[in-house]
Amino acid sequence: MSNPIITIFVRHKEKCKYAGDEFTKSCRCRKHLRWSKDGKQYRKQAGTRSWSEAEDAKRRFEDQLAGRVVKPQTQARTIRTAYDDFLLAKKVKEITDDSYKKYEREILRFIAFCERRNVFTLEAIDLTLVTAYKATWPELFPSSATRAHVQQLLRVFLNYCHAAGWITRVPKMDTVKIDQPPTMPLSGKEYDRLLSAVPLEFTNGTAGRVRAIIQLMRWSGLSVRDASCLLRDDIIVHAKGKYHVRTERQKTGVHVRVPIPQAVAEEILEAANRGGAHLFHESAKGTEVSFSQQYSRKISSVFERAGIECEGHMVSHRLRDTFAVDLLTKGVPMEEVSKMLGHESITTTERHYAQWAKGRQDRVDELVTATWRS
Repeated sequence: MSNPIITIFVRHKEKCKYAGDEFTKSCRCRKHLRWSKDGKQYRKQAGTRSWSEAEDAKRRFEDQLAGRVVKPQTQARTIRTAYDDFLLAKKVKEITDDSYKKYEREILRFIAFCERRNVFTLEAIDLTLVTAYKATWPELFPSSATRAHVQQLLRVFLNYCHAAGWITRVPKMDTVKIDQPPTMPLSGKEYDRLLSAVPLEFTNGTAGRVRAIIQLMRWSGLSVRDASCLLRDDIIVHAKGKYHVRTERQKTGVHVRVPIPQAVAEEILEAANRGGAHLFHESAKGTEVSFSQQYSRKISSVFERAGIECEGHMVSHRLRDTFAVDLLTKGVPMEEVSKMLGHESITTTERHYAQWAKGRQDRVDELVTATWRS
């Protein structure tokens, strides 16, 4: 019996401009193999988005069906196919959507840089190439903390390629030194000035929402993205005027639960959307990321209107600092503050806020003064 004829075809994404032509070689959609045997049609994935690599997969499968010895695949693996497999592994791991999008965005940025330098295969990635790529970061990422995070994302990708056996070694990258901005909580007077500046900066209906988000961040410790995109069900109403904010942080995926003052909760609910799942975000007005960026800029403009000077790129983070420092200086244990901030590790909390922990300082004072008595 003759061997079946195997055909390569493309299964297009919904928005692919080549949809309708299953034999095009011009798109990056996934390639598949199709054949018929004994009156029944079969299909299988080619395991690639490249037509030339699909041709190789077809030949290997033809050899397999014919009983010929299938030679090990020796063709160098492209960075793009490795990227596809890497993202699939991350999806299987069920990481947060935010983390997945960061990998997707930053590894694609690296691939684009490689291709501009005519580097298409994993084997061609070396320390010189990675160093040249890192040299572009200061302009792309003004924050050293962001550069360190991007390097970590790239390292995870290359480590995956090494573990899969596609590269023999991972180029060693020097640690990015992070210029840690100082913790800058607002004083009571500064916070009052900030709230007073809101109606001066925004004279339309936006003022109520900006003030509500500022209040939410100050009294819950949420980031601007978590606060501006908070769900209605995340405000928990109890008996006797008690309210909690309960949500999952976008950045870490850690669940947080924080009580907030009744007056603040009522102000938030009053300024919120009258319908929909979100308190402030409207899905028709862009993504959650773009929406939170809009409010970050609005909050920055309120700081400027209030005459409160800030260094660095995270002006709105001062509200989160104010929440954390207020608790620590009033004796709330570092461990509990860490949980409310949604940090994955208390080490992160200590790095930012150790100097403000009154309970720890009181304990140190007691130990030192006790030595005087003895």
